[in-house]
Amino acid sequence: AAIAAMGIIVGVDMPMFLGAMIIAPIAGHAIKKFDQVIEGKVPAGFEMLVNTFSIGILGTILALISFGIIGPIAAAITTFLAAGVNALVKAGLLPLVSIFIEPGKILFLNNAINHGILDPLGLEQAAKAGKSIFFLLETNPGPGLGILLAYWVFAKGSIKDSAPGSIIIHFFGGIHEIYFPYVLMNPALILAVICGGASGVLTFSIFGAGLVASPAPGSIIALMAMTPKGGHIGVLAGVLVATVVSFLVASVFVKRSAGKMEEADLEAAKSKVSDMKVESKGGAVNLKGLDLIVYACDAGMGSSAMGATMLSKRLKERGFNITVKNYAINDIPKGARLVVSHEKLTSRAKSAAPNATHISVKDFLDMSIADQLIGMLDPSAKSEPIGSDEKKKVILEKSNIVVGLKREPREDAIRRAGQLLVDSGYVDSSYIDAMLAREQDMSTYIGKGVAVPHGVGAAKKHIKRSGISILLYPEGVQFDEGDVAYMLVGIAGLDNEHLDIIANLATMIDSGDDAVIQKLAQTKNIDEVYAMFQS
Repeated sequence: AAIAAMGIIVGVDMPMFLGAMIIAPIAGHAIKKFDQVIEGKVPAGFEMLVNTFSIGILGTILALISFGIIGPIAAAITTFLAAGVNALVKAGLLPLVSIFIEPGKILFLNNAINHGILDPLGLEQAAKAGKSIFFLLETNPGPGLGILLAYWVFAKGSIKDSAPGSIIIHFFGGIHEIYFPYVLMNPALILAVICGGASGVLTFSIFGAGLVASPAPGSIIALMAMTPKGGHIGVLAGVLVATVVSFLVASVFVKRSAGKMEEADLEAAKSKVSDMKVESKGGAVNLKGLDLIVYACDAGMGSSAMGATMLSKRLKERGFNITVKNYAINDIPKGARLVVSHEKLTSRAKSAAPNATHISVKDFLDMSIADQLIGMLDPSAKSEPIGSDEKKKVILEKSNIVVGLKREPREDAIRRAGQLLVDSGYVDSSYIDAMLAREQDMSTYIGKGVAVPHGVGAAKKHIKRSGISILLYPEGVQFDEGDVAYMLVGIAGLDNEHLDIIANLATMIDSGDDAVIQKLAQTKNIDEVYAMFQS
């Protein structure tokens, strides 16, 4: 690739970042294909000779191609784009270039745009005028800073907490890529960076601002260092205006989606991988010999336990005898081969088990996943079924079942469920705060009229022994928009001792009657509820 790029360098009298981006991958592909062709055909002892000469010969051929073909083509493309930019300058429409520059940056074309197109124009302009506005078009940190400030002010949870550190890296470190995932997480923010970029360019134009050379990296420190004497006010004004405009536009979209975005959304954007979809159209995934399906949630207590029970039941009905076991995300076994998780947690699950096949669900109780799995699994898959010889412990007491409750705010209902656990000696009072904190991070509503409030992570230190409380609300309790829970199951789980009761709840929900929980919520008979969970 280095030899081939030399043809680009000597063949054209302008910087050829764009040409190098074209020829380098071609060169890498060519040498790999050559190695595949000669594999096994080189006499012993001649490998180094062949490798050395093939590099030189192929590199020279590609350098000639670069010199005579790719270089002129890349130069023509650059000239065409430069002419377009110059036309916008003459027409007084330079701010419109942000329509192309800002989305291009988000798609990781920032270096190609800056060094391949804008820098050559800037060098030519700076040679005549001593400075150039072209050095400010892509490197302005204002649009990205506005995005990050909007997340810092209006987002929630870990996404909000990550913004200040990203601001420092972006604004002072000049690493613009740090804010790209925040835009990818909410694509509507493309409008914010375009508006911010355009307003910044307009401000630069009004002040006649420019830099003497391209700032690298694009930090505010580098911008100030490349600003000619007497031009700092104009540069700072452009950065400030871009920041304010980007922030104001981004705020609308960030506030609108603040309650829906989770840490997993950010992780998914960072990895630039959308939630995994079952590859049923392209053929089944090879999972021959699979003996364990991991059903994961963040705590590994309630949601995943019910999902695992229901999935195991469905698979066994279809003739599969594969263990389905629930785990907390952080406890997924290293050798896991198939992991099912909520779509907002899938990226975390991928980090915990990078070599596994991952499947996302929107609802922990949505068993359409079983139908999808049939196309992926080896029909001969066999394993030992889930089982436990441990004796049931007293996890649910009748005193922890309350029926006929009047509708009340979600937080009050969760406190009530937690207080029952405290009064029965299952947890200490701090566990209630952990349950409320968990609800703020991500709703514990799991579908079909059921919510399972519980603490996660460090909250387990407040659990004395495993226990469950059950609250029934005939009129329901409002959780997220459109989600009404008629049954709240407060969970404090240690060592999976509560799973037998959770399994009974899962079986009840999976009865085929979507309104079964609403009907149960109307009962006044505590013994009836207790019997259903103990059967």
